[in-house]
Amino acid sequence: MINASGIATVLFGDDFESRSVRTLDDLRSRISKGLPKRVLKNTVSHVADRSGQQDLIYQIVPRGTLSRRDTLTPEESERVERLARVIATAEHVLGDELQTRRFMTSAHPLLGGKTPLELSYSELGARQVEELLWRIFYGVTE
Repeated sequence: MINASGIATVLFGDDFESRSVRTLDDLRSRISKGLPKRVLKNTVSHVADRSGQQDLIYQIVPRGTLSRRDTLTPEESERVERLARVIATAEHVLGDELQTRRFMTSAHPLLGGKTPLELSYSELGARQVEELLWRIFYGVTE
């Protein structure tokens, strides 16, 4: 499992907020209060270029909802954290952002022909992607 600071770096970038998250308890506490909506852009920037970022953001939080608030609900925050967790795991396993972007946006036969990004919208799908990543990391081919 990837550590909380790795997830926080994807969510917040490399600023004070990411450095203040050291444990999963710190991260859970932040999520339960609602994350600032800027974490959406920070997170999707790891897997999409500028032209594709808005579409991804609106798949996580609808446009109308996003325009009315500065802070995400705890449920929306959990969705963003889930994607950030998968991205942080992919960056750890694959080594860099470009490889992560390719992996996240390419259909994979061990994921039923879906992209890891598509599956990361649900908890069970995210777990499938993380399991695949750890299999890659440890060299398990079965």
